Amino acid sequence: MTSPTQPEATAVRVSPFVALRYRDFRLLWLGQLISQAGSQMQFVAVNWHIYQLTGSPLALGLVGLVRFVPIVVFSLIGGAAADALDRRRLMLVTQSTVALVAAVLGVMTLAGRDSPVLIYALLAVAAAAFAFDNPARQSLIPNLVSPEHLPNALSLNTTRFQTASIVGPALAGFVIGSGPHGVALVYLINALSFLAVIVALLLMRTSGKAAELRQMNLAALLEGLHFVRRSPIILSTMLLDFIATFFASATMLLPVFARDILHVGSEGYGLLSAAPAIGAILAGSAMSFLGRVRRQGAILLWAVAVYGLATVLFGLSPRFGASLFFLALSGAADTVSTVLRGTIRQLMTPDRLRGRMTAVNMVFFMGGPQLGELEAGVAAALLGTQLSVALGGIGCLIAVAVVAARVPRLRQYHGDEAR
Repeated sequence: MTSPTQPEATAVRVSPFVALRYRDFRLLWLGQLISQAGSQMQFVAVNWHIYQLTGSPLALGLVGLVRFVPIVVFSLIGGAAADALDRRRLMLVTQSTVALVAAVLGVMTLAGRDSPVLIYALLAVAAAAFAFDNPARQSLIPNLVSPEHLPNALSLNTTRFQTASIVGPALAGFVIGSGPHGVALVYLINALSFLAVIVALLLMRTSGKAAELRQMNLAALLEGLHFVRRSPIILSTMLLDFIATFFASATMLLPVFARDILHVGSEGYGLLSAAPAIGAILAGSAMSFLGRVRRQGAILLWAVAVYGLATVLFGLSPRFGASLFFLALSGAADTVSTVLRGTIRQLMTPDRLRGRMTAVNMVFFMGGPQLGELEAGVAAALLGTQLSVALGGIGCLIAVAVVAARVPRLRQYHGDEAR
């Protein structure tokens, strides 16, 4: 493994922010905080934009499909590229591509040439870039901090993402409601936000190359699949992630809740979109202070169960305040499971395989919520929005019970096994 840049100062005691003492990790963390806030703004704006253009929950569900298909097509190639190329340079290309997509989307919307087909096409291009970006980014992180500080780095990454998920949606709601060009302005803000992470990547000193560079061929692509298949703990966490988020993905339907059920408009929609991140930050901060967690497998299963229950209660809630609370609870539970899954996978995977393992995981991690959004859109069109979300949460609870019964090694996993 490439040795990470050492902390600039030696800590007397372990801090919940210890990973930020590593210069290159800090640069990437701050750059992504800004760029992800812009991305979350765009995520909210796209959903609102599509619903304004079509008024169809099914059209909202198709957003998930057009994001998922390019990931399935390119993820294994992206994983192999992350293990064969310089990960930092690969991220420069992918981040620039997504910034260009956001800029084009903003300009076309300002010009009045926006349409669902255009939005779907540009989202597909961005998803293809993400299929290369995510393996490179996830594989680079263990090279930026010491192994003992990796759980803290992953926890801080989750906190960073959720902070962006609070700031982005809340800000997007007000920008969208600021005038007729609010949606286009969100897209352009997102395009500019990518400059932060691009500058951070240019300033980093750590090599972006894997410890053992591999050729990009069919054998390299399949090696990642074989590794995951031979690792039951890693595979079971991926399956649990996919099944749970497939059934309990309600994010895409938030415009329907905001406009037609809770009647809170675009500002309320921004708050609903930010609510899961508020709970996530609280949970992520708690995990940073707690440090190492015992009985990780059991806690992971309970966290996903709470996520499913919170989804059921949100779907049935008729009040705005209660809806915010249940969304925050779902975000907290999801963060606990995300940090545990990420720690287990990164510590159990050799550096030379991290890109390909991440690529396989991306199919599960992105496939669950993206296909779940399509499922939620179809179910909402057939059964009604609230009932479809509640039934999805019940499906998540059933999935947890099945995985817990079928994979006893996950129930019994403590965390020492990864070391």
